[in-house]
Amino acid sequence: MATNTLTLTLGAVRPSRRRRRYRIPAPALLLAPSFLIVSVFVYVFIAYTIGVSLSKDWRPAKPNFAITSPWYKNYHSLAASPRFQADVRNTVILTVVFVVGSVVVGFLLAVLVHNALYAKGFFRGVFLLPYALSFIVTGVVWRWLFNPITGVNLLLRSSGISTAYQHLTGHPLQPGWATSPTVVGDVSGLLNKVLPGSHFIQAQLGIPIALLAVALAAGWQLTGFAMAMFLAGLTAVPSEVREAAMMDGASGRRYYLSVVVPMLRPITVTTAVILTYVSLKMFDLVFAMAGSGIGFATDTPGIYVYETMFKALRPDLASAASIVMLVLVCVIVVPYLARHSRRQESE
Repeated sequence: MATNTLTLTLGAVRPSRRRRRYRIPAPALLLAPSFLIVSVFVYVFIAYTIGVSLSKDWRPAKPNFAITSPWYKNYHSLAASPRFQADVRNTVILTVVFVVGSVVVGFLLAVLVHNALYAKGFFRGVFLLPYALSFIVTGVVWRWLFNPITGVNLLLRSSGISTAYQHLTGHPLQPGWATSPTVVGDVSGLLNKVLPGSHFIQAQLGIPIALLAVALAAGWQLTGFAMAMFLAGLTAVPSEVREAAMMDGASGRRYYLSVVVPMLRPITVTTAVILTYVSLKMFDLVFAMAGSGIGFATDTPGIYVYETMFKALRPDLASAASIVMLVLVCVIVVPYLARHSRRQESE
């Protein structure tokens, strides 16, 4: 009798265990649609773009994924293109000037706002206001400001600065700003002499003057974001730290350089990574403000992809440039995410 009872009990338990074993967790069901959408519209499309970048005769009406011979032919053509070489140069210079300027100015603004005795909220809102604008609006406004006839040049003429400069140098002061084709500090000739294998570099490896105007406009819009990041970090610094630093004789500039800046290093890295990501994929601000520029002085990979895809009708080269942009972003973002994930696991 006891054996039969045990058998019945085990028979009743086994199906419930079997059902429990194959039950799909509720979080997985909730995340499944998002995972499916991301998989299709991100990873599948990335794989599709890679296939187009390796194809030799791909057309939207008649897709043909036959691989070129050699398989990297499109990427080789891209690397040998003087325009894309200028695009890579512009991306590096724009990223360095824009990120460094935004981080430094954002930190200084955060210190000023944090130490303000009155109207902290007002100044915080004033510096954050440009961040609320779209890049198109910013590009149009700064394009007018840097117009060679109006804008800043009109102020130079009306204030007498242009006339005084002409008396001193004999040349009128009328900078081209975002329309200037001048590239200063070109080292491409020296590089070709030092490195025999660099003869394929045809772009001027210098700093385009017009690109500095674009970096100024981008910094004006995103410096408020950097300020907000640093302001949050300054608010989180305990008052005991400042009191202890003052007791040790570290006050003023020394306090910020020796105490605050090391404490805000994680925020600095996060802000720099985010701004670098924005700079690498920047398209609308540059397109609205200066376009590709004279001699591709302000051209970016985003503009190259757009014009190559829809004007030159070369999807293979446009896709190859898109993959290069993706790789550049991954080089910056992936190590940061991996380091952040390891730090969270250790904590």
